[in-house]
Amino acid sequence: MHRRLSPLACLTAALALLACKPAASTTGPTETAPGGTGTDVVAAKSAYEYPSTRKADTVDTYHGTQVGDPYRWLEELDTDETRAWVDAQNKLTFGVLGSIKQRDGIRTRLTELWNYERYGVPFKEGGKYFYSRNDGLQNQAVLYVADKLGAEPRVLIDPNTLSQDGTVALTGTAISQNGKYMAYGLAAAGSDWQEYRVREIATGKDLDDHLKWIKFSGAAWTKDSKGFFYSRYDEPKEGEALKQKNEFQKLYYHKVGTPQDKDVLVYERKDHPQWGFGGEVSDDGRWLVIRVWEGSADKNALFVHDLSGGVGKKPVVELLNKFDAEYNFVGSNGSTLYIQTTQGAARAKVVAIDVTKKDASDPAAWKVVIPEASETLRSVSHVGGKLIASYLKDARSEVRVFDQSGKLERDIALPGLGTAGGFGGRAKDTETFYAFTSYTWPTTIFRYDLKTGQSEIFRQPKVAFDPAKYETTQVFYTSKDGTKVPMFLTHKKGLEKNGQNPTYLYGYGGFNVAITPGFSVPDLMWLELGGVLAVANLRGGGEYGEAWHEAGTKLLKQNVFDDFIGAAEYLVAEKVTSPSKLAIGGRSNGGLLVGAAMTQRPDLFAVALPGVGVMDMLRFHKFTIGWAWVSDYGSSDDAEQFKALRAYSPLHNLKSGTKYPATLVYTADHDDRVVPGHSYKFAAALQAAQAGDKPALIRIDVRAGHGAGKPTSKQIEEWTDLWGFVVHNLGMSL
Repeated sequence: MHRRLSPLACLTAALALLACKPAASTTGPTETAPGGTGTDVVAAKSAYEYPSTRKADTVDTYHGTQVGDPYRWLEELDTDETRAWVDAQNKLTFGVLGSIKQRDGIRTRLTELWNYERYGVPFKEGGKYFYSRNDGLQNQAVLYVADKLGAEPRVLIDPNTLSQDGTVALTGTAISQNGKYMAYGLAAAGSDWQEYRVREIATGKDLDDHLKWIKFSGAAWTKDSKGFFYSRYDEPKEGEALKQKNEFQKLYYHKVGTPQDKDVLVYERKDHPQWGFGGEVSDDGRWLVIRVWEGSADKNALFVHDLSGGVGKKPVVELLNKFDAEYNFVGSNGSTLYIQTTQGAARAKVVAIDVTKKDASDPAAWKVVIPEASETLRSVSHVGGKLIASYLKDARSEVRVFDQSGKLERDIALPGLGTAGGFGGRAKDTETFYAFTSYTWPTTIFRYDLKTGQSEIFRQPKVAFDPAKYETTQVFYTSKDGTKVPMFLTHKKGLEKNGQNPTYLYGYGGFNVAITPGFSVPDLMWLELGGVLAVANLRGGGEYGEAWHEAGTKLLKQNVFDDFIGAAEYLVAEKVTSPSKLAIGGRSNGGLLVGAAMTQRPDLFAVALPGVGVMDMLRFHKFTIGWAWVSDYGSSDDAEQFKALRAYSPLHNLKSGTKYPATLVYTADHDDRVVPGHSYKFAAALQAAQAGDKPALIRIDVRAGHGAGKPTSKQIEEWTDLWGFVVHNLGMSL
């Protein structure tokens, strides 16, 4: 929903990380530290003088197996020793990157391509229209408000004025139903921590309201516009904000004009420290629907709070508390709630539940409104008395409009093979807005008339490139176990399959995240360089529903890496490229993917770009929100899961004497989601293990986080370095 800070969207973004060999024995002697195989293999002398990294004798015992962790000290981010190590690594890395002759040309062209007008999907509230706009090279998009759709807008908030370096980002907005107030979140230096303020829309002035220690939360106004619901954690210990575990989230109600310590505690569960809460208010203002989540699993609970007597006057009712499926609130009609769910439907359906009935929690009492389809139902919105359902068919969008009884009225015609999103609004609206994008189609905003079923372009950007020169096709290849996996290939028309095409293979494969076609300036730069862009839709993602997701989790996580390696082998077999021309990349969970692939098949890739990756699979759950990923990864606390994790953990599978691809690890010193210690330790171990003459470098951004809200200037610098590294190591020219 674009009219409010969506707790579901915030949670999905937070837990989705914005990308094995035979299991180790559970008994036996102390294992060698990362970077050693137990034999005295001497690495070839490197062409790079890597900074000296101290090895400690830290050893942990997991279920009878001892595992060394010699670089544990790099987890302590603020010590003088770690800071000196970061400075030394950056000095080496930026020295190497600065010597790449193609780098200036890449930066110039990236800047030209990035300099185009971009709009967010508009939404309407209180009779006003709101949308974001970036004029091209602004570090952050600016939020505008207009009294009418065609009227001249005015600036409501410009995050670029909040810091000199553009690192303060607007993380979300929620407009009161009367259009008088805006609650908005800000985050500094890429942190997941947010601070909320309240702004008068008419004057553009902030009130005194200032809310802190908010993370993984949305904001939902009550119908009377006097206050809103949000979720927060207790203030962390001094100096621990970037790595302390996030537990015991609480749901509060904040009344405008009051201090935070007067906020009403709506719900907490002291008996469930890992439960999190996201509140949404129904259009009629009667229901607060609380999505209860635990970790990153797609199975959640759904509680309801009747607000008809006021906040906190009636008890919170545990409507659906079994955590047996995914349940998402869509909308309401009186006492009937529309719920999107995977209960009895792996690819999701929509049901109607009368919450006043005694048997409301019994699936047998629910009315199926939109039954499960062969395509994967990803989202549903309740707008203008319609249910707008967005599906994925082989990882590309299809959108259908149903009436409230579930009768199909029409499909929404989309411009082509791509991704559509948006479709927010209220039950009485007569219009909605959506965005469409593909690999060569810049994100275009459409207005959709709910009465006529017609779409018209609201804003279409102009980018300095010719999309007619490129084409996107979808292929299906066979993974190791026989599973058919889809992959998108984008390149210049007339590609010659001679095995010599520089190719960038990207993947994610986790947390039910679907990787769908989308426009990206860095990708466009790669295409202009003559590269092939390959995007594989791996298991672990959400492209084909929950079964596809679960097939890439926990003890089955190796399927994800097999799928990715299978994609590379397909590209080589089809003579699209060859190992000497193949680069791989991914971020977060995708960084783990790259780390696992390059340690399992170092011979298959020439360049690896693991970004903000989860590299230590034995300790990830000990920091910030890492415990929430156990539902996807499993935990080293479990003996069987430890064996699986140890078998593919990138940090623990580096072996001395191995020729690894040219690797540029990249992370940020303020990443409080995947803490930078993951990348620090992996880079140190890789430098110790590298036997070939290829570089093993780490790029550490400062005053930056996991990636959300990164200023345009920092994005240009980062991709200048990444593509410069790839171009140089693949022997490409501009």
